Amino acid sequence: MASSMAMPANTDKTGRAFLRTITVRTSRRTELKNVTAEIESAVRESGCASGTCLLYVPHTTAGVLINEGDDPAVARDIEAAFDHLVPPQAGYRHVEGNADSHIKTALAASSASIWIEDGRLTLGRWQAVFFAEFDGPRTRELRVKILDEERS
Repeated sequence: MASSMAMPANTDKTGRAFLRTITVRTSRRTELKNVTAEIESAVRESGCASGTCLLYVPHTTAGVLINEGDDPAVARDIEAAFDHLVPPQAGYRHVEGNADSHIKTALAASSASIWIEDGRLTLGRWQAVFFAEFDGPRTRELRVKILDEERS
């Protein structure tokens, strides 16, 4: 994120946080897209050895979640479960035709945080980070803020 002050484009005004916006392109209405590699890349680039990685999705019909990333069938099952629990047409009052997308986002969440230790995300053995699209296909943003304990 660029700013008007003379500082690296990837740090905030205090110099204590590394900022990155990841562009995510989705291809289906409901899609869980594994973005772990892009987030790990931001952590490496930040140089943070110990801290926190904050993730935020600035959209009302998309979110972020952490779940199993080893078997892609798990993400497909979660997509199907969201569509089953909150079908696209169910007599919603919201007239834009995407009320289900807003409800799914409320269930998934718009943010997540992950500890960083030894310069790496402390995800569990099978865990991955997913961008959760509920009103696609679209081009979206996932904002990453890395707080370095040593810079605080």
